[in-house]
Amino acid sequence: MAGESRPDHRLSARNVLAALADLVVPQECGGCGRPDTPWCETCATRLIDVPRLLVPRIDPGAPAWALARYGGPVASAIVNLKEHRRADLAPILGRALAGALVALASWGDLPAGRTLTLVPAPTRVFAARVRGGDTVTAVAREAAAALGPAVHVAPILSTAAFTRDSAALTAGARNANLAGAVSVKGRLPSIDGPVVLVDDVLTTGATAAHAVAALAQSGTKVTAVVVLADA
Repeated sequence: MAGESRPDHRLSARNVLAALADLVVPQECGGCGRPDTPWCETCATRLIDVPRLLVPRIDPGAPAWALARYGGPVASAIVNLKEHRRADLAPILGRALAGALVALASWGDLPAGRTLTLVPAPTRVFAARVRGGDTVTAVAREAAAALGPAVHVAPILSTAAFTRDSAALTAGARNANLAGAVSVKGRLPSIDGPVVLVDDVLTTGATAAHAVAALAQSGTKVTAVVVLADA
């Protein structure tokens, strides 16, 4: 009809693209929820720290280090990555992990070598499927990318299907739950340097202990355990 305005299809297309962009890169800080940014400067500052030596209730069989206590932006980032599929947070946590590894090497707590091997702690297959992938491996790969070609990621540990979710278990129950459940699948790349077990959160040390033991049985000695946070 004469005089009737037609919809601006270009404007509609821009709106659709903007909505899709928000789905791909959430415009909310993964650490504090601040709008209009996936990761704010305040949370970035709080994530920068030197690793701390831990004394877990269950001895993992190798020195254990954490980037931070479980809380604040690091805890929010871990939960958002694991439970809400915020894959955009993996590079942020990966760079923080890379910084911790550089610090440990500069202190002499990671011996010099031609390579550095990062072994992600085992994740239950069902949990990884629900989360859209193994988030610990994703963080380790981001750290390796930041550190260079001499750093390798070897996701060779697996957890048996009969293990339960350990979130609500005591230290003793976690240890019993993982007894005989962690195994090595596949082969490590050529090793000429330290091997580091990587995980997101260390609570009792049970997962780290069984992972270190499984690697030892396969002939691989773990130099250190490094986690994003300890609880």
